[in-house]
Amino acid sequence: MAYSEADYLDLTLTAAQRQWVSIRARRPVSAGKRQVRFEPVETLLCLAAMYLVDHSRFGSSTVHRAPEPVHQLSRLFRRPPSSILAKMANLDGSRSHGAKFDLLAGVTLRADPSRMANTYRVVLAGARSAGIGQGLLPDFLELEEGGDLHMLGQEELARSSVERALDAELRRWQERTRDQLSERDTERLMLVAVRTAQHRFARRVHLNCGGSCVFCGFEVALEPGSPNMLRASHIKPWRDSDDRERLDVTNGLAACPTHDAGFDSGLLTVDIDLTVRRSTRLRTAMMRNEAVRRVFGPDAVGSTITLPEDATAPGRGFIEWHQAHVFAA
Repeated sequence: MAYSEADYLDLTLTAAQRQWVSIRARRPVSAGKRQVRFEPVETLLCLAAMYLVDHSRFGSSTVHRAPEPVHQLSRLFRRPPSSILAKMANLDGSRSHGAKFDLLAGVTLRADPSRMANTYRVVLAGARSAGIGQGLLPDFLELEEGGDLHMLGQEELARSSVERALDAELRRWQERTRDQLSERDTERLMLVAVRTAQHRFARRVHLNCGGSCVFCGFEVALEPGSPNMLRASHIKPWRDSDDRERLDVTNGLAACPTHDAGFDSGLLTVDIDLTVRRSTRLRTAMMRNEAVRRVFGPDAVGSTITLPEDATAPGRGFIEWHQAHVFAA
């Protein structure tokens, strides 16, 4: 059966259930044999998994290290994990010969988080009606019962900075997607790729910092699908970082909005030994203003940032950059 763009973007519960029944009856294909074509529900779940997994970090020799839900989807689809990662590469334009509908579905749904969340729920509802429970297909985006798909870290992506970055990359992306997407769709694809990468970065930073503000310990457990009150910003700002630095978890700290703003504006910095330093301007303000003292004083901000025992410490180069270019000593 030949699928159209509507089969991805306007998936019905009946169609999803029918596809899942077909997938459940599938037999694994032997190594070296051509895999059967992806059903739309498979493609859409790979798209959803991209909010958690950066496929570019895993090659043929490291595919076994890819995090979930890659291996869960591999078992469910009866495909090798490498096929799941390859489909993700199709969806974000990393592969020059990816299917056109993969690219269009990826750019359209990722540009509209509410539509992506609704489509994800249709895919899961179809799976449940076909007898596929949480054990085989977990709700890895935690949206099955409702809620919106909230993108983390987006407040750092100033429009002007993103546009400058995209202008520099547009020609390369157009070569990669030649004869598949218009210039406008290529630009949209690049933008959603940036935003998705920033979401994954922020999520990794939140996890690395234990889900709390490293300066004051602020933490609020929110319902799945609710906006997160913690910020996960770059130590060396996104606009000044290269592609590698933008994805490096050691270039990020999680903080509450107030202390995140204080760090980004240079009122606070962190030393290599994780000691917190206050700028002269901030110390003067603390002496003159009780409200500032309550928020930034020793009773609120510890002498060192707080990280879990197994956390990865901030990178020396990023800290040195912050002190040289942001911190107002």
